Amino acid sequence: MYTSRFFNAKQQCSFAVLALFAFSLLPSAVRAQVPDDVVRTDISLVQLNIGVVDARGYAVTSLSRKDFTVYEDGVKQPILNFEPTDTPFSLVLLLDMSGSTVNFRQQLKQAASRFLDALGPEDRVAVIQFNAKVKKLSGFTMDRKKSAYAIQLAEGAGETHLYDALSQSLRELDQEGKRRKAIVVLTDGLDTSMRNSDRASASRAQTDAEAVAAIDPKASGPLNSVLNTADRQGVTIYPLALPSGDPKRLPLPDPVITGIYSAARARLQNLADRTGGQFNEIQRLDQMARLYVEVAANLRTLYTLGYQPRAERPRDGKWHEIRVEVAHPELIARTKPGYFAR
Repeated sequence: MYTSRFFNAKQQCSFAVLALFAFSLLPSAVRAQVPDDVVRTDISLVQLNIGVVDARGYAVTSLSRKDFTVYEDGVKQPILNFEPTDTPFSLVLLLDMSGSTVNFRQQLKQAASRFLDALGPEDRVAVIQFNAKVKKLSGFTMDRKKSAYAIQLAEGAGETHLYDALSQSLRELDQEGKRRKAIVVLTDGLDTSMRNSDRASASRAQTDAEAVAAIDPKASGPLNSVLNTADRQGVTIYPLALPSGDPKRLPLPDPVITGIYSAARARLQNLADRTGGQFNEIQRLDQMARLYVEVAANLRTLYTLGYQPRAERPRDGKWHEIRVEVAHPELIARTKPGYFAR
């Protein structure tokens, strides 16, 4: 009995040694598939969604790889991949179902449905709603009827957990592989947890200016977490800011409230600026459908370039500036301004 156990143990040990030896003989390309190496490769590749316009502001969609030059920190970078403007996107349509949107739900849903109609036929869409909870209403699909049905299912009230919803959207997009990616989010921007933190920061302010100065919108941990993940995945974010979150429209102005609303709006602007998207302020509710269609049209004019920085990048949190030039001097390229190496 003891001899049998000892023999089995020896067999197991021998098998383990042989397995390790066999693994060491595998080609390096195969051994590089361990998770840590994959993560390092994905992080080092920088992906840019780029819009190009002429002097009159009209989109230019007929360029090729040779028309672009990318610089990081002033150093020219080799372009590893290029995708033209008609390459499909994977999109998250993110809908604010908190209490602040209850009074115009039907307009909201009609506008979101118009957005679906304006997309390319091979764009894949997922629909996610958020309030106190984040809920996926439909996964990524090219079936517009399925997405439209999901939009009609959206409902709820209560708190606004915007940055939890953005984080989940990024996790969903991560499953879409190497496709081009974007998030279109309709919200007033007033995330509940940030609102509480901002109120504490501005609690002693006596004037609007003091309250705004007391809050540093860019210092938010949840915001920076979303931005860093979007950087790594090459995700462009388009916020559609509802008028209910506009600090200039407060019915009862108060320094602390003004500071909170101003910080929320500044964060939405930062989401767009840092990811190369576009911040859209909805001045009137009847503008929602038009702005959704404009975002869809903008997506269909974007090129995508990928490059790997020439220099090895330590994850030291330092900012690296990106500049894109087009061979034709009369054209203007627009993309994200850079990234933090994290």
